[in-house]
Amino acid sequence: PGPSAAAAIMSDRLGKPTCLIVASAAAAGVSAQSFLHCFTLASSAFNLQVATPGGKPIDFVDVNESTVRWIQDFRMKSYASPAKLESIDGARYHALLIPNCPGAMTDLANSGYLAKILQHFSTESKPICAVGHGVAALCCATNEDKSWVFQGYSLTGPSVYELVRQPNFASLPIIVEDFVKDSGATFSASSPDAVHVVLDRHLV
Repeated sequence: PGPSAAAAIMSDRLGKPTCLIVASAAAAGVSAQSFLHCFTLASSAFNLQVATPGGKPIDFVDVNESTVRWIQDFRMKSYASPAKLESIDGARYHALLIPNCPGAMTDLANSGYLAKILQHFSTESKPICAVGHGVAALCCATNEDKSWVFQGYSLTGPSVYELVRQPNFASLPIIVEDFVKDSGATFSASSPDAVHVVLDRHLV
């Protein structure tokens, strides 16, 4: 682009708030459909930064004909290489988005680095949106007294009824519905596989 186009791009970038997309780097991966939706919807309003534990590449699962080309194109882009979650300063971001990541139960649910970011977002009442299995990532956010940052909140996620149908149910490292209830928050479930959204303060 010429100088004026470059200036326009820069002013556009400066004018947009920044959203952090945190994804799992575990073998169970990240839902391709959910990531595509999250990324394309958020990119119109935000500059986006993707981060994973260790900055490892994202393992997309449930890739189909409608998502495979988008993912191939996405992987070619410079911004497709995730930053290291360990080096992220939550204060630099205006919003946090966690797509549907079955792998979140394995890595993000125990991440001390993500916990620090979530604590900052909670203190500052910055918007946090977690989708599907990505809700498991919120489980890492415990305070020093072991209380949960989202105690007293209402939220949703994969219900026990939805999880129990999975062949690996017995070996799941965390059951979000049980964790939420045990941690003093309210879990709101709809009928299995229904679209169900809960908004409580700055948490979606």
